[in-house]
Amino acid sequence: MREEILKFDSVEISFEEGPVVHDVSFSLHSGEILALVGESGSGKSTLIKSAMGLLNDNGLVTKGDIYYKGTNLLQLSEKEMRKIRGAEIGMIFQDAKSSLCPIRTIGSQIIESMNSHKKIPKAIAKERALDLFEKIGFRETEKLWKSYPFELSGGMNQRVGIAISMLMNPSILLADEPTSALDVAVQKQVVDEMLNLRELFGTAIIIVTHDISVAAAMADTVLVLKDGNMMEYGEAKKVIDSPENDYTKHLMEAVPRLKRA
Repeated sequence: MREEILKFDSVEISFEEGPVVHDVSFSLHSGEILALVGESGSGKSTLIKSAMGLLNDNGLVTKGDIYYKGTNLLQLSEKEMRKIRGAEIGMIFQDAKSSLCPIRTIGSQIIESMNSHKKIPKAIAKERALDLFEKIGFRETEKLWKSYPFELSGGMNQRVGIAISMLMNPSILLADEPTSALDVAVQKQVVDEMLNLRELFGTAIIIVTHDISVAAAMADTVLVLKDGNMMEYGEAKKVIDSPENDYTKHLMEAVPRLKRA
């Protein structure tokens, strides 16, 4: 049986206007890909940000617990969270380009990112990065290392963002709508890249998406959310092909699907 590495236990998340996520419970196991699906505003992104301690100033987990390898993340100090954030639990955002500095090379940003967790000589950081680039199918890796984000396409910036998040080999990768701003061909590249990372490193992934085709192509498990409430949770094939909840049925009927390669 695979190890449980992340657990949400009856989690409620509130902002000034009141609770927006209600009594959500799920587990993530080593090597598992879990898709959080639902319409905009359903609480998907809020859930994964809570695990990273990245809720806005007025956001708070008001009930429940979030455990990472048995440690309650909600009881950790900011200093303790910084040791986990990035190194143990990586995160990529909808628009990776916006999190990259446009006037610094990809290589210099990689060196800075890696050294924020552990002092690594520049030559070793570069060697590790280029090796990862090659493993996940990047071409002209030396050129990419020297490139600036504005010289790359949106899809390539997104793929670079995923690669950077994996350089410390985190146990978990949280992906917040990583394909939503991309065309279908590039979406497939990003999906294939994340599946490849799971195969290479055994990385567990939580992907937030409103796109059922992406969930069908990637996920082992699916959790459906509506207005911060759990609608359905279970094996991906069962939830997508034979949903029991009326909302889930409506959601699955609304979107065309991409198939696994």
